[in-house]
Amino acid sequence: MNFIEKIHLAAKEEKLLQSTVTHLIQWLEADYFPPYVAESIHYLIDQSAWDELNDRFYQYMTFGTGGIRGRTIGNIVTTAEKGKSSTGDCPEYSAVGSNNLNDFQIIRAIIGLFRYTEKYLHDNKRYQRPRLVIAHDVRYFSRYFCKLSASTWSRLGGDALIFSGPRSTPQLSFSVRRLKAHAGVVLTASHNPYHDNGFKAYFEDGGQVVSPHAEGIIDAVMETSLKEVVSYLEIDLKFVQVLGPDLDDDYQNEILNVVLASQTIADEKPKIVFSAIHGTGAVASVPAMKSLGINVISVPEQTCFDGRFTTVKSPNPENSEALSKSIEKGQETNADAVIATDPDADRMGVAVPSDSGDWVLLTGNVIGSLLAESRIRALKAVHLLNSGKNEKSVLIKTFVTTPMQEAIAVKHGLRVVNTLTGFKWIGAKLAQYQKKLVDRIFDELGIALDYDKLPWRKKALLLQEFSTFYVFGGEESYGYLPDDAVRDKDANAAVLLFCELVAILKSQGKTVLGFLDEMYLEYGYFTEKLINIYYPGASGSQKITSILDSYRDQPPESFAGIVVKQFIDFGRQTITDSDGDVIPNQDFYFLKLANGDSFAVRSSGTEPKIKFYIFAQESLNNERNLIETKKITQERIINLATEIEKDARNRANY
Repeated sequence: MNFIEKIHLAAKEEKLLQSTVTHLIQWLEADYFPPYVAESIHYLIDQSAWDELNDRFYQYMTFGTGGIRGRTIGNIVTTAEKGKSSTGDCPEYSAVGSNNLNDFQIIRAIIGLFRYTEKYLHDNKRYQRPRLVIAHDVRYFSRYFCKLSASTWSRLGGDALIFSGPRSTPQLSFSVRRLKAHAGVVLTASHNPYHDNGFKAYFEDGGQVVSPHAEGIIDAVMETSLKEVVSYLEIDLKFVQVLGPDLDDDYQNEILNVVLASQTIADEKPKIVFSAIHGTGAVASVPAMKSLGINVISVPEQTCFDGRFTTVKSPNPENSEALSKSIEKGQETNADAVIATDPDADRMGVAVPSDSGDWVLLTGNVIGSLLAESRIRALKAVHLLNSGKNEKSVLIKTFVTTPMQEAIAVKHGLRVVNTLTGFKWIGAKLAQYQKKLVDRIFDELGIALDYDKLPWRKKALLLQEFSTFYVFGGEESYGYLPDDAVRDKDANAAVLLFCELVAILKSQGKTVLGFLDEMYLEYGYFTEKLINIYYPGASGSQKITSILDSYRDQPPESFAGIVVKQFIDFGRQTITDSDGDVIPNQDFYFLKLANGDSFAVRSSGTEPKIKFYIFAQESLNNERNLIETKKITQERIINLATEIEKDARNRANY
């Protein structure tokens, strides 16, 4: 029995999905792939690894929140994929499969991005060579994918620029704007497990691609044939430009500019344990911290680049385990705070000491609320915000980020804009505010404004007069952005902001947790809980779809004895934000309960999981009832979470 016959037999026995069969046969019958492709498929068939084959071939990877992300190293590594590799973790070849991130998917994505960019420039009568900046993190295959991408772009007729080594995602966003590139790419899977990698696409505004660019790129990618892809497998860097240190200096200066109390930092010299968790945070965050006079204490085991992230189970700074070594160092050195960034340095986690000596890992919602309050106060101190109404200034958050940030903004007179999950939507807002300013200045004053050359203070004042001034933005998943020179979440800048907050509080004899309690007394007590239910692979994808479909078809009526007062379906209803813009349709639901609690449901755009974001809040009368209010509200949200998760697992079989 040959391999094709074995595939059909497995399908007949319902071991392979029909879509898997279609893609498998397509790849096997192609005569243009390198030999290791067929050898790997043969190996998996011989091993009867049907689940693995389903996971690898049930679909073609598609763009999610700004790009594609998935396994680069299979759950089963074939002999052919391992090749001549001397390490057990990283094979010689990336995992074969239509649903794996490998050479073929990278080239296909680059070709699609190039062709869309070239057409976009031509349609707008901008007859230029498409210019692309590429960055990468420390993951397995990241540098190789960077070279492969640059080679392909160059061979297609564009100008490709790469860094000399790993750089953070926010630096890529900044560099696209600084170099006036037409597009950007960063090779990273952020905080995913070591076996994953990703391709995140940016456009000329420095933000992740959104509509209509996203759809246009996807179409161009899908129109690219596999046969065409393989002709670009050979890497040629002859015409690829390697960027020099000047661009690093420019980005370093930009993130330093967000600090408005540098003298307080210099005076207080906060003692900060910092870990990049083997990633790119050490490239920008550490030099910037030291230049401000911060006493930076490193975690020796985690300072080296390591694509396996060997000292942690997961390089995700929202997990306490990922910060365990940093917290040990914090206890040992009596540090003021522990800060860690994920491998591509777009997310930041923080732990701080309590009065009892224990260390508390702050949630992304709490960190964002602290930074928002601190940032608004700092801008008021330098007279860039008024003490009263600031209607032309905004705080931007996602719908699934704590409502506490909305309470903070409203109390300070700011307007709040809520967006869908994903920082690309915040980046799109910043591009919109920039365009409005430039257009109005030209229409009313006849001046062609070079936005990126404006001094920061002048830009802030002009935005408040002619457009909208962005004060701060973030999302609950540990991403924050204090300035619009970068159009993605920026952990390097966030690190400096948190150090600034620590220094200010230290100068006042206060602690971070004490300041947080002051905020609760001012705005009310807010608490949140996140449920992640993982459903990997082809079968898992169907379970996620079933949960989402069942919510739409049979919305829940109550949870934990509390009636669902309102069900908002972002996929079917027309919803506008405070700018008056219509929110794009998405399979995302928001439920409000009769007692004031609420929760949201959506699938992850980057990982095989469905997510439930739960929110509870209570007003406070005085400091004495704060402890009791915290206890009651936390118990209530735990009970609600239990009911939601139980219901979801039932709906998975809908």
